[in-house]
Amino acid sequence: MKVYAVGGYSEVGKNMTLVEIGEDAFIFDCGLYIPAIVELEEKEKISGKVLEEVGALPNINIIKHITKKVRAIFIGHAHLDHVGATPYVAYNFNAPIIGSSMTTELLKDLINDLTKEDKEKFNNKLIKINPNSTYKIRGKSGDYEVEFVSVTHSVPQSCAILLRSKEGNVLYTNDYKMDNNPIIGKKFNYEKFKKIGKEGVKLLITEALYADEERKTYSEIIAREMLKDVMFNIDTDGLIVTTFSSHIARLKSIVDFGKELNRKVLFFGRSLKRYVEAAINSGVCPFKDDIKLLSFKDQMERYFKKVEKNRKEYLVVCTGHQGEPGSVLDRLSKNIFSFKLGKNDSVIFSTRVIPTPINQANREILESRLIKKKVRIYTDVHVSGHAGREDMRDLIRMLNPEKILPTHAGLQKRSALAELASEEGYKIGKDVLLLENESSAEI
Repeated sequence: MKVYAVGGYSEVGKNMTLVEIGEDAFIFDCGLYIPAIVELEEKEKISGKVLEEVGALPNINIIKHITKKVRAIFIGHAHLDHVGATPYVAYNFNAPIIGSSMTTELLKDLINDLTKEDKEKFNNKLIKINPNSTYKIRGKSGDYEVEFVSVTHSVPQSCAILLRSKEGNVLYTNDYKMDNNPIIGKKFNYEKFKKIGKEGVKLLITEALYADEERKTYSEIIAREMLKDVMFNIDTDGLIVTTFSSHIARLKSIVDFGKELNRKVLFFGRSLKRYVEAAINSGVCPFKDDIKLLSFKDQMERYFKKVEKNRKEYLVVCTGHQGEPGSVLDRLSKNIFSFKLGKNDSVIFSTRVIPTPINQANREILESRLIKKKVRIYTDVHVSGHAGREDMRDLIRMLNPEKILPTHAGLQKRSALAELASEEGYKIGKDVLLLENESSAEI
């Protein structure tokens, strides 16, 4: 068995890992580097060539020599840093793409938005698999079984991926949290992970994003209560909330409280429309009849005129939580729409600034504009969708894997997970692998 660190080992995002077993190979995730596309995200069509030029795509040169060995591409969940590069990279492999309904529905939408040139290249088969289901794959070196194991995260139908082979089992958990009270879906299945541990895990590939934070990640129900406390206890005319477009559970809470406040709920922005429609098509959007989805410029302007006239009647949910240029909130801060923000309006950021220089700079610029308008701002009304250090310790103890490969972060955070593993008896360099992008290791 050999593992290739394609992307996500020198940065947060761009996740892509390949595991080679004899004459067969399997890809786990194929994501974008989000900071590189911040200013492109609201555009309708972005070419693969542009994405490559800005460094948003994983560099697959290290696996070019084994592209014919690839039997399947597994996608763990519907976040762009895990699935977003698939339409631009998957054509290099004569292999199906396998993911949950939410993931494949989002992927279909991404494929529809491809440029003509990119669309002509893409011909991979999409296979939809229910969480907690298995799928058989026949290879040249043997037969394989993949199981998509449901985990709690910040987008519905997120899954850990268990690949069973005669050379041992590989478990890919990128991303997850241990939520005992999720707003949508079932709680984290501790018993299932203990069973996987007893079955045996040769290689655990797992996120290290918050391995340096000494905590357990709070449940989504905490974020719901935080939102409720803010939304119900502010005296405001205009009410604007922004959060991750993929966070269907958080959006449910926002909609629920908007209805209780007797406000009509309007969703503004392209990425919100993309994710909510994927959730609707997957049957995991409980608020689909309680909102109006708006993404075209003329359509948004028409409704913003209504909001301007009757501010207290509406709840505006929009894109722009990271201060992304071109997002709806960014445009509102620049007075581009008829709805003009002022001192009697409130903006709630139900999110955390993703700690990259471009995001931090964009948010600072956005907030400074809002402050000049005397808008009331509420930040960090949020809990993470990622495991904290003590959650990671619990995972390692449940699984007891032979080898651990930290991913989804730069060296500092991956080293923090390696140190945690060493506290649990693993040896760094022998049992814990610290790989950089475009490197590999024999297992």
